[in-house]
Amino acid sequence: MRDDTTINLKDINIPPKLRDVLEKISLVANDLAKIISVSPINGGLDAKVGTNSDGDGQKALDIIADEAYVSALISTDVKWYASEEREEVLRLKTNGSLALAIDPLDGSSNINSNVSIGTIFGIYPAKEDANTSFLRKGSDLLAAGYVIFGPQTSLVFSVGNGISYFVLDRTQEKFIQVNQSFSITKTSQEYAINSSNTRHWPNTFSKYIMNCNSGETGPFNKNYNMRWIASLVAETHRILVRGGIFLYPEDARKGYENGRLRMVYECAPIAYLIEQAGGMAVDGNVPILDIVPNSLHARTPFCFGSKDEISRLIKVIKEL
Repeated sequence: MRDDTTINLKDINIPPKLRDVLEKISLVANDLAKIISVSPINGGLDAKVGTNSDGDGQKALDIIADEAYVSALISTDVKWYASEEREEVLRLKTNGSLALAIDPLDGSSNINSNVSIGTIFGIYPAKEDANTSFLRKGSDLLAAGYVIFGPQTSLVFSVGNGISYFVLDRTQEKFIQVNQSFSITKTSQEYAINSSNTRHWPNTFSKYIMNCNSGETGPFNKNYNMRWIASLVAETHRILVRGGIFLYPEDARKGYENGRLRMVYECAPIAYLIEQAGGMAVDGNVPILDIVPNSLHARTPFCFGSKDEISRLIKVIKEL
């Protein structure tokens, strides 16, 4: 891995210890972008190599990404490292002040489909105990962000004062800041949900989607388009750019009773970003950032996006 920095954060008001972590994340992101871009040539990166603590299949690149972040972050002030790919929290620095939760490679099933995948992370103040450093409200986050490996490799993060957006210039191997303001539109005409699971949904979500699909003659008085990429970072990036609503409800299938996305590694960091951009994120009713997970790998229903669209969803849920 390169030792020099790939990003200039000096013009952003970021505490030095957080800046160091973000710089290391950018280093790993640069290296992963190169690996991912030629993965079909090198082969094997989408090979199943095992399962994580929840029984989800792990790809070779999941493990490569996880180990790369550990290697980079061990020199920072991160005391506790919690990864979706690890059953237990890893201690990186005895006297560190930060606790980092990470999904090293979100959407890894799309590795060789040339669909955008990414990294999701959230950073908390560290506590003495490993688990309780993460079993807390998402509103305690010091920073959160994601890397998206797509047509552009982008690093998007917040330290509590709006969204910062960087794109990797592959010729320089540097992340360049983009002067684009992420402010989610209050209303939208796009929703994202896996409609193949319609028969398993609660009645509340079936009703909401039926209202959307009723178009301009229905209760929402407008026509909607459906989007579904099956990559959380890609769905998030689209909503930050142009608004919309993402829905991943609980359903009747075994293992989906509490939704499928993980609070610590995915939902809390994304919710933090969405709220920083003026949107809303809920489990269907309660704000995600107000929920305290009961375990490191706890799952939750997850709905986020434009405020007016989330408000419509909450109203439907409360009426049924």
